[in-house]
Amino acid sequence: MRNLLLAALVFLALAGALALAGAASAEENVTYATVNGTDLHLDIYQPTNAAAAARPAVLLIHGGGWIGFDKSTMRGMGGFLARNGFVGFAVDYRLFQNGQNRWPAQLEDVRAAVRWVRANSAKYHVDPNHIGAFGHSAGAQLAALLGMESAPDSKVQAVVDVSGPTDFTGNSDPDSTAFFTSFMGSADARRNASPLFRLSKESSPFLIVHGTKDESVSIAQAQALFEKLQAAGVPAQFVKVEDVHTFQTPEARHQLTTETLAFFNRYLMADH
Repeated sequence: MRNLLLAALVFLALAGALALAGAASAEENVTYATVNGTDLHLDIYQPTNAAAAARPAVLLIHGGGWIGFDKSTMRGMGGFLARNGFVGFAVDYRLFQNGQNRWPAQLEDVRAAVRWVRANSAKYHVDPNHIGAFGHSAGAQLAALLGMESAPDSKVQAVVDVSGPTDFTGNSDPDSTAFFTSFMGSADARRNASPLFRLSKESSPFLIVHGTKDESVSIAQAQALFEKLQAAGVPAQFVKVEDVHTFQTPEARHQLTTETLAFFNRYLMADH
């Protein structure tokens, strides 16, 4: 988990590379849920130009190994999407710390965020039938599961999975095994948390972006998810980037943003 946490720190640099500028505005720390007396917040990134029609939205889910970081790491992507006609919602979720907030607290929170976006769609000029999810690393796992939801009110219509783990059932090093046992619990729980075993032919379209040099999450996990989505007949794209878990080069970051925008334009913006 230390590797995933450090990787999320480096991914924060991407926020700076895509810094908020131009025709976008931000509203920060809006409460979307209260759990056990603790407020959960999101930041909202909107185009500044007035729109007569509702816009598609994207939920932005940060990484950090489920134990660290926050929605601020999605600031750059939120501004980028807003400047291109989307409404971005960067969310915080409960972190697993000191034995508290075990799985599936994190999934429950992002589900609640999707429901909140739909419930407030008129206020923020959002089309409730065109909501996507973008996640990096641990956030990608959560985004993937939102695209596999059976409940319409918490399901998203398109998923961008960046450097995401897809299978928690395989053999791993002792430290990772101990962490996932503590965090998720039984073997059945770990399987149920694995997007590889949750997808169906009803899953939403996927864009999977993964680094060929990723040492935190094996690209084999991305390949396995892509192949299984294809076998189920789910529209899926798999983009291999010549970089590490966090996409450190300008070329890799450009490829990520370009592919993300094209994908969301195709699956969320088509009717707008």
